[in-house]
Amino acid sequence: MKAWQVRELGEPRDVLTLAEVPDPEPGPGQVLVRVLGAATNFPDVLMCRGLYQVRPPLPYTPGIELCGEVLAAGPGVTGIAPGDRLIGAPVGGACAELTLMNAASALPAPDGLDDAEAAAFFVTYQTGWFGLHRRAGLAAGETLLVQAAAGGVGSGAVQLGKAAGARVIGVAGGEQKAGVVRALGADVVVDRHAQDFVEVVKEVTGGRGADVIYDPVGGDTYTRSTKCIAFEGRILIIGFAGGQIQSAALNHALIKNYSIVGLHWGLYQSKNPQLMRDCHTQLTKLVAEGAIRPLVSERLGLDEVPAGLQRLADGGTVGRIVFVP
Repeated sequence: MKAWQVRELGEPRDVLTLAEVPDPEPGPGQVLVRVLGAATNFPDVLMCRGLYQVRPPLPYTPGIELCGEVLAAGPGVTGIAPGDRLIGAPVGGACAELTLMNAASALPAPDGLDDAEAAAFFVTYQTGWFGLHRRAGLAAGETLLVQAAAGGVGSGAVQLGKAAGARVIGVAGGEQKAGVVRALGADVVVDRHAQDFVEVVKEVTGGRGADVIYDPVGGDTYTRSTKCIAFEGRILIIGFAGGQIQSAALNHALIKNYSIVGLHWGLYQSKNPQLMRDCHTQLTKLVAEGAIRPLVSERLGLDEVPAGLQRLADGGTVGRIVFVP
């Protein structure tokens, strides 16, 4: 089969090589799947650079999220049959024609999503659900500020915030991305190239600030977010796509009485995997109701993996890019 491999660390366009490798064989508790769609995520970029908390040994195949069709099951697998459509994390990387999945953690693809949308469903919406509901306790009527709202996880957070009954303020860079956020249903859209989101938040909330801030960017974005967080507000630390991990001024959190809430969503797989299955049930219901749908901006062939990942690395994408082998 064909699979992309990272053989040295660096920018995706420079370090990815398309190789012919043996077809994987499912072991105990595993299923072999044909990759129907492999969704890009910023951790894929960080792993290429050697900057992610997980550092797979070289060479490795990138791609942490997919939708796949079951071809065969290994020993001990029950309840899964050839032809089933599954989503989740691969064992060995999704940017390939074939890959493996752990049967215990794979989830059924929602019927209302096509292959590319299903591939982009797992990380974005599980992250948003755990962050907004389990960690931040977002309530109907509260104000949610979403940074990088046109991006992969941000676009899902906008939809989930609206589904929860919150007033959503989305921040994006440039007119095109602002238009995308508006189409997603945000109540207020801020073009950070032309507006100061701190001032906009204060204006639309009557000086109170946002109850929950969803921040996958970090750095100066986090620092400025602290200037428009409400009394008893919660700032969700989702990631550091901006490239800078900002130190928190804890005296400021004390004085303004807000919470800084971290989310390492992947930990739930080892700490309490049932919560992830319960979350999937709720998210699948929202899909059926038409409340959420992944924003897939590009569907590319397997040969376009380096270029697609590089565009993600350079910040030139909206929503999700999905590779369809």
